[in-house]
Amino acid sequence: MERVKKPKPKRMRLSSVANSLRLTKAFSESEYEMGISALATRLGLAKSTVHRLATTLVEYDFLEQNRETGKYRLGLALFELGTLVRRKMDAASEAQGEIHALADASGETVQLAILDHLSVLYIRIRESRQAVRMSSGLGSRAPAHCTSVGKALLAYQPAELVQQIIDQGLKRYTVNTIVEREALLAELASIRAKGYAIDDEEIEVGLRCVAAPIRDHSGHVVAAISVAAPMQRMSRKMVQTTIPSVVAAADAISRRLGFMPSLSNAMMAE
Repeated sequence: MERVKKPKPKRMRLSSVANSLRLTKAFSESEYEMGISALATRLGLAKSTVHRLATTLVEYDFLEQNRETGKYRLGLALFELGTLVRRKMDAASEAQGEIHALADASGETVQLAILDHLSVLYIRIRESRQAVRMSSGLGSRAPAHCTSVGKALLAYQPAELVQQIIDQGLKRYTVNTIVEREALLAELASIRAKGYAIDDEEIEVGLRCVAAPIRDHSGHVVAAISVAAPMQRMSRKMVQTTIPSVVAAADAISRRLGFMPSLSNAMMAE
């Protein structure tokens, strides 16, 4: 008896969301403004449907409407989101040379990370060639409160964001993990004063890391770079030796992103 094949279940998709995304992607350099009729033709949708989508997108600043012509164009919300993506990508691309230089000089694993959805996201990694080394996958995540890159990033974030991380729970990973609110706030204040962060077996026994913050052209801390190694090689004396080179690498990347310390300090003084 012949087996009847069951049809594969179709993936669920919100058609309104999909059509909204298609609508925003309909614009181009040559057609940066379009009316409802042109958009409906381009998307193969009814004018009434396109009008409802456009009205919603205007409400959330994803589209703007030209009051004189009635046509639509992409809104500032997309520009703001694009700026966030570009900021992360710029840091990743501009840091490449410093990551390689720092890895070659230290002989240890070098990582570049950003803060994303209340956790650390590793966006560049150059692993040590040592047989025993610190290793984490590109694109992997880690907690912010007990990693050197996480603390270097967290020290310069708004108090509200720091509180969100505290509210979600400061999980203990080792006996050295900071799990008390006041202790973490004191640690972050110390990092701001020194300009670097240390993970002394806080997320993993036998691992030490040194990290420093990276700033963009506006002075905002957008990433952090670190050197990580087993404590057999990263002694406390070696930590102190490593700090200047990590800070120097972070400063060099910041300059490539357009950060000018003197200008930033002058703006803060005004």
